[in-house]
Amino acid sequence: MSEWKQISLGNLVESISKRHAFNKDRLIFLNTSDIFNGKVLNNEYTDINTLPGQAKKSIQKNDILFSEIRPANRRFAYIDFESEDYVVSTKLMVLRPKNNDILPKYLYYFLTSEESLRHLQEVAESRSGTFPQITFSEVKEMVINLPPLKEQQRIVEVIDSLTEKIELNLKINKTLEEMAMTLYKHWFVDFGPFQDGEFVESELGMIPKGWEVSSLKEFANILMGQSPKSEFYNQERKGLPFHQGVKDFGVRFPVHTVYCTQELRIANKGDILLSVRAPVGRINIANNKLVIGRGLSALHSKSGHNSFLLYTLKRIFAFEDQYGSGTVFNSINKKDIEQLKFIQPPQEVLDNFENHVSKFDALIEGNTKEIEELQELRDYLLPRLLSGEIDLSQTEKQVEEVL
Repeated sequence: MSEWKQISLGNLVESISKRHAFNKDRLIFLNTSDIFNGKVLNNEYTDINTLPGQAKKSIQKNDILFSEIRPANRRFAYIDFESEDYVVSTKLMVLRPKNNDILPKYLYYFLTSEESLRHLQEVAESRSGTFPQITFSEVKEMVINLPPLKEQQRIVEVIDSLTEKIELNLKINKTLEEMAMTLYKHWFVDFGPFQDGEFVESELGMIPKGWEVSSLKEFANILMGQSPKSEFYNQERKGLPFHQGVKDFGVRFPVHTVYCTQELRIANKGDILLSVRAPVGRINIANNKLVIGRGLSALHSKSGHNSFLLYTLKRIFAFEDQYGSGTVFNSINKKDIEQLKFIQPPQEVLDNFENHVSKFDALIEGNTKEIEELQELRDYLLPRLLSGEIDLSQTEKQVEEVL
């Protein structure tokens, strides 16, 4: 710690506003909505003649993109790739070390730590304007406790190792879900294993003989959410997790940020959560007993075939906002859900599919629990490593054991 020094970011970082050369016919445009929580979400090329007026800035590898609006919304990204084909919005700060005193990735971890985001959000909300907003002036006034470069690198490697394991588990989960969905389509859309049998007419087209068209009312128990009064909400983990809609939906399971002490409509662990207000058709799985508000419904199979039900719903709602009025305010009610039709195979086929796919789903759940544990560890370590509060050598050993 004796070699650490406190220094303002203005001495270490600069905001880059270099205009893009526009020397190609097509480029990838990044607006604030195209980055989130460290990742670039858009990689689609656009004709430069159709780009909006705010598409101006060039970027390079190891730059940090940081939205000026609402820092707490986590619209930031680290550019870890060659990026000459990207042009970014003037609403995004392009931050870059101005000297060799700080590593770009160390700077990124400092700026995106919970403490820094909380500070910047408070600053943004204290300024007058249409939106809570910051400028580089606020960023450069922040003070960082800066270790020597070698120690910065070791800290970056510790956090990167946890992040890479989290990313690996996310990729494995994505692959497992794709495998399950591929199997579902092969069996219940293309009827691959059943092509040699007899087919008959149905209201949903030709289906194998012995199969039937069913409705969700016949196959699943459906519970519509009801929102308690806001006086029963809290963030102190009192009562059960509460989900009004999709705000805290994750890739597969929701993240619990709000709790409720009034238990009106309860989804049990394993129930499928379906959004019934815009955006209609988003799906998560309840990872705990929880309270659902009016924006959600909870479903589970009457016969215990929840994996089949899950992928049937994913198939039905494959296109966002497919149901409802077709506007951003669309919604569906219980009757709409009950009347949704699907092709139901015989019990033996259902059992066979469930036996296969429930194993994939169990692996996804296990990986997700590990992801949550690794995220908690990373969130615990990051501020303490950045402040020098904990011993780095001991932390390196502990993380190596975890991984």
